[in-house]
Amino acid sequence: MNALTRRHVLAGAAAAGAATALTPLLNTPIRAAAPTAGKQVSGWYRYKVGSFEITVVTDGANVNPLADTYVANAPKDKVNDAIAASYLPKDKASQSYTPIVVNTGTKLVAIDTGLGLGLYAQSKGAVGQYHANLAAAGIDRNAIDTVIISHFHGDHINGLLDADNKLAFSKAEVMVPAPEWKYWMDEGNMSKAAGTPLEGNFKNVRRVFGAFGNKVTQYEGGKELVPGIKSLATPGHTPGHTSHIVASGSDQVMVQADVTAAMAFLFVRNPDWHLMFDMDKPLAVQSRRKLYDQMAADKMLVQGFHFRFPGAGYIEKDGNGYRLVPIAWNPVL
Repeated sequence: MNALTRRHVLAGAAAAGAATALTPLLNTPIRAAAPTAGKQVSGWYRYKVGSFEITVVTDGANVNPLADTYVANAPKDKVNDAIAASYLPKDKASQSYTPIVVNTGTKLVAIDTGLGLGLYAQSKGAVGQYHANLAAAGIDRNAIDTVIISHFHGDHINGLLDADNKLAFSKAEVMVPAPEWKYWMDEGNMSKAAGTPLEGNFKNVRRVFGAFGNKVTQYEGGKELVPGIKSLATPGHTPGHTSHIVASGSDQVMVQADVTAAMAFLFVRNPDWHLMFDMDKPLAVQSRRKLYDQMAADKMLVQGFHFRFPGAGYIEKDGNGYRLVPIAWNPVL
């Protein structure tokens, strides 16, 4: 018979204690991991300009193959190097769409309206989010007093209509740049565009504004459109492309629309590059440099339609180009 030693007693006690401690775990059912959510939160963000409240309302983002002529005056490999430097996939055009709404205290003003609800289903929710995010931000589209359009590309005007091609902003005055209206509504210009990529845009302009009976308010550059919001002609991207200065007290923001468009960061850094979608490419470069030199000198806040959400920041000179310094996220207004 083996003698029972102190060592055996201690070892047995430890084993018994471990078994007792494990008993609750052994009797607990194993739980599966929580299911993934599979969707993003609603996309909106607010900041103040003086007493005005700016609500940035994303229309979403998409990724398309990078065309060989995406930048008309730069080789594709150089464009890809610039894309990779921003930690984005090469040979892909990653683009964001970011309209805003300005609450002046007396007026609720939308500036541009996104790609429209028709593309929401087509893109499986990637774009066409504007109206859903507008509602999520607590803004009733029927309470919008004024819609200001910067230019007539579909990602800026299609949201004027709802899913049934009815007026999305039932009570709003719609304001459009007069030079833009003159160009796109000209039958001679439309005839010249037959068989080119521009033909589709001419038809879309007529589809959208035809729902209004072509009853819109045309405006010129350099005019105050509503108290605190002034137009600034920045042509080149389109013939009547217009930016807008939103000012309250000593604060202001330049709502630049498509001064830099598509993958806008490429053209901030390389302002002399010619985007394939800029209709008058040398004029677009001229407008870009003039505006960015002014904003860099004035340290003026800029809101870009194609900047990464929420799309606001400051432009600084950087060698022969510029860089965008995004605003810091602010948890309060």
